[in-house]
Amino acid sequence: MDWSFQLYSARNFQPWSGVLKKLAGLGYRQVEGFGGIYDDPAGLRAELDGNGLTMPSGHFSIDMLENDFAGAVALARTLGMGIMACPYLVADQRPSDAAGWQAFGRRLAAVGKEANKAGFQFAWHNHDFEFVPLADGSVPQQHILDAAPDIGWEIDVAWVIRGGADPIDWIDRYASRIVAVHVKDIARQGEAANEDGWADVGHGTVGWRSLMQDLRSKTKATVYAMEHDNPSDFERFAKRSIDAAKTF
Repeated sequence: MDWSFQLYSARNFQPWSGVLKKLAGLGYRQVEGFGGIYDDPAGLRAELDGNGLTMPSGHFSIDMLENDFAGAVALARTLGMGIMACPYLVADQRPSDAAGWQAFGRRLAAVGKEANKAGFQFAWHNHDFEFVPLADGSVPQQHILDAAPDIGWEIDVAWVIRGGADPIDWIDRYASRIVAVHVKDIARQGEAANEDGWADVGHGTVGWRSLMQDLRSKTKATVYAMEHDNPSDFERFAKRSIDAAKTF
């Protein structure tokens, strides 16, 4: 399979031309975009093409999706994306109850409808806060997905785990919605403090071998993107992770 790489993982290791060249040399054939790299989409597309890389998916903020959707679509088309994903909701904008999260889900549903019309799949990407129980015992992630039944889910398995939830349960419940996967690992307790407790894929505590079997057999995910939120050496992370992933 073609492994992807979320470029956010290399944001501190510029220039992007060098990052893309190294990723291609390590065997990656896909990358995933994020807001920090969209300043020159035509130039970026040329760099991708020159390194034999594609960008089938990318992240777009809820602000851009709701207030400059045409601009987001133009970026996605220039870069050759098929999946547009909304990655985050800042803390001061997060609802505090089920009704609020259902309303947010409806906002995503509206974006998804327009994305589908424009020829794209649209997905929500989770962190950990979506799995923290509300006062009534329910969790935001369920409200988001149930209020937006036609959007996809880019599951970040390691954030599901950090949120205190069981990824197998969530994969089983929403398998048909999962269109992309963030492949990320969690360091053993007491390790990688300088990397926010994240690990190179296959070198931490997440059971990726069995999870990959589940994801491949139960979902139609087309993107599997390696990610590390704060690597001290992105090339080390990229190499060790793709080498491990080839054995999954």
